[in-house]
Amino acid sequence: MPILTRGIGHPVTMLRDEAGSLLPLAAAGFVVLAAVVGAGLDMSTAYKAENRLQAACDAGVLAGRRAVGTDGFDDDAQAEANAYFNNNYDASKQGSLNVVFTPTSDDDGITVLGTASTDVETAIMRIFGYNTISIGVTCSASMGVGNSDVTMVLDSTGSMGSPLEAGGSSKLLMLQNAMKSFYDTVQASTAGGNARIRYAFVPYSQSVNVGRLLKAEWLVDEMEIQSREPQYDTVTVETGEVSHWEDPVRSTSTGESNSWVVEEGFLNDSEYSQRWQCNRDLPNDTNWSNSGSATTETDTRINRDGQEVTTTTETQRQTRRTYTCVREERGRGRDRVRYWAPTFTEYARDRYDYEFETRDPVMVTIETTEFSHFIYKQMDYDVSSYKTFSSVTTPTGWDGSDVSSTWPGCIEERDTTPAASFTYNSVVGITPVSAKDLDIDSEPDSDDTKWRPMWPEVAFYRTEWVSTWGGGYWDLTHRHESDYGGQAVSRCPHRAQLLQTMNEGEFDGYADSLVATGNTYHDIGLLWGARLSSPQGIFSSNVTEEPANGGNVSRHMIFMTDGAMQPSISIQSAYGIEYHDRRVTANGSNHHTRRHNERFLALCEAVKAKGIRLWVIAFATGLTEELETCSSDDSSFLAEDADQLNSAFQEIAKEVGELRIVQ
Repeated sequence: MPILTRGIGHPVTMLRDEAGSLLPLAAAGFVVLAAVVGAGLDMSTAYKAENRLQAACDAGVLAGRRAVGTDGFDDDAQAEANAYFNNNYDASKQGSLNVVFTPTSDDDGITVLGTASTDVETAIMRIFGYNTISIGVTCSASMGVGNSDVTMVLDSTGSMGSPLEAGGSSKLLMLQNAMKSFYDTVQASTAGGNARIRYAFVPYSQSVNVGRLLKAEWLVDEMEIQSREPQYDTVTVETGEVSHWEDPVRSTSTGESNSWVVEEGFLNDSEYSQRWQCNRDLPNDTNWSNSGSATTETDTRINRDGQEVTTTTETQRQTRRTYTCVREERGRGRDRVRYWAPTFTEYARDRYDYEFETRDPVMVTIETTEFSHFIYKQMDYDVSSYKTFSSVTTPTGWDGSDVSSTWPGCIEERDTTPAASFTYNSVVGITPVSAKDLDIDSEPDSDDTKWRPMWPEVAFYRTEWVSTWGGGYWDLTHRHESDYGGQAVSRCPHRAQLLQTMNEGEFDGYADSLVATGNTYHDIGLLWGARLSSPQGIFSSNVTEEPANGGNVSRHMIFMTDGAMQPSISIQSAYGIEYHDRRVTANGSNHHTRRHNERFLALCEAVKAKGIRLWVIAFATGLTEELETCSSDDSSFLAEDADQLNSAFQEIAKEVGELRIVQ
């Protein structure tokens, strides 16, 4: 309440004259009346000043709380509070003296307290010795945070890995520090409350890593990829020569104990009285001859170098005669001359005969396919296993060797159209509607609306030699097949994350996991930021999950980049190898960057139409017309260094938290 005081600081005392007199009484009545009227007028002025002082105090602590950063209620925050108080309380207009405003904080800036006091000069009561009316107010402001969902779409391209100046920290490290400060500011605001804050992340470069967020049925089983196919020449390694012979086997004759096959009749009519005489005349015949038909077996396999090897095994049985001397007794129907044989039966004689000896040769012919060259062309690939993160082998390595690969999780977008311009309106969404890739909300229901796993190990561009006067150069070719080409650069950022509550360790861990790689495709980053944030989209069950406190949820998207759009026609991106696939342009290159910007701006309008506040931070780069147009009203920042980047994140954190006056 205002307090009346004399100029000399003593209360007013009215003396009573006990002598009766009408005139003095009348005069005294007029004095009392003047005092009453004057006090009312001056008190009215004091009350107006008090209201103004209260408003200025509230404005001061509110501004001071908004200025609180990671350093708490520091000198800068106090200066901001004083500046707002002074701007809202003009001492001369309020007729005030001795204006004092004191902002303080007992909890490092979570709540900012304020006291303000002044002396308001009187107009009427001055004649009664009351020169001023003292007034004083108190005020406070705290960050009251409601339920908020924050999706951070973060430029994770290669340029983020470079420093702003030689020897300095990388831009990525500056971003990671600013993110952590953002979390700390919002977290401090929720202390003691029941507000729910959730975070989603979409790091982007030339694609986005969302594979583990998608259902398997949302991905195709087969897809066309600009790739290369190995070609082989057939080479005979060994042929026509017997590699080895099986051990000879003598044939047997039933009833013959010595297993010899005896030919009918003798080989000749000679008879010998001694064995040595017979042995001397044995024929010296070692020739083999084929017996029966040959058999052939063929086996084909792929060796560890990816070459096809065919082995042909041919078997041809052979026989030959083996001669030996035998003694034959007379009386077997053969009429021979007798001779003396002291150790044998009287009627016995020697002759020579033969047996059959067989052997099996193995004749091996090996034919192999040796790598010749690659044909670079578009090929059909079965991705049914690859999309499940299983290891898959393809003959796309050096000289056609096998390469094993596992999907890192980045995607190629669904079908689109190479239109020159794109627009958004609330009735039909983004047009042309044939650009199914820009459909934020619809669930896939056919191959042309499904996503494709981006497969770096099999992606190759095609080239040809362009002759010029005095030489030439290699360049991309429009031909559908070429004997020349190279592996397309394919980069995949860190995994995206759906909205979820996070403690400080989880948040900081995610920030520290970001990597800098690849080219700048703003449109693919914003597209998936929209999909992760949309209450009507494929992740709606996550987005619309009711908070435990039952309150409303404000939605924010922070889009941070360190550069302008920078697509490439020869790398593998979310739109394939654009020079060959031509999903964005009709000829692979015409107005390439402009068309990506058209897509980006249409997506910006679609995001804002969903009630999502879209913040844009241009870090160490110009705030281009596209970036400024993309942002919501009063929601774009230009940050030229680490401090300004941190300040931008802090400003957004203060908006994510809803300031309110608590006293």
